[in-house]
Amino acid sequence: MRGQFITFEGGEGSGKSTQARMLAEHLRRTGRTVLETREPGGSPFAERVRALILDPATPPHAALSEALLFMAARADHLETTIRPALAAGGWVVCDRFTDSTRIYQGAAGGLAPSVLDTLESLVVGPTRPDLTLLLDLDPAIGLARAHRRRGGNEATPDGYEARGSDYHERLRAGFLALAEANPGRIVVLDATTSPESLAARIRDTVALRLGVP
Repeated sequence: MRGQFITFEGGEGSGKSTQARMLAEHLRRTGRTVLETREPGGSPFAERVRALILDPATPPHAALSEALLFMAARADHLETTIRPALAAGGWVVCDRFTDSTRIYQGAAGGLAPSVLDTLESLVVGPTRPDLTLLLDLDPAIGLARAHRRRGGNEATPDGYEARGSDYHERLRAGFLALAEANPGRIVVLDATTSPESLAARIRDTVALRLGVP
């Protein structure tokens, strides 16, 4: 029996990585086999692509070029990591997936939805998340969190954190619009609460949507 596929989405500093790890630990305690992974990344090839994408020294490039890089990484991630785990009956918890491409390169980057539809059909196919947890947060708060996470070092924001506030506002609006259009899959959670409180709400949501005790 195919396992369950859970993804985390949200803007910079929303706490996705922390919550993905906490959920994976919880699911393991229930006796489930859980693969915790991330995008871009999750396979040796995809991690190399991640380093290129997030390097602040990477020259400016078009949204389509960026989307193609993400999709190349995703194709390998799916084939190498995600699909084998699901086919074996395991659960997959992924920090970002194709919704991020749709929002970062689409809603905020200007790439046409029809282009993203075509790329998703080719690369993702039927391997869609069973549940997506969208951690919603004011971008100013999220960027401040990311800044603190770097130890206050202004010289090291990645290529996305360094973009302007208007860009991050478009990201948030895009994610919320996507959630509104996909209520059966995407659940919006307030990310301003403490990590422990948010983790509890996530566990409740997974229990309700996917039947986890």
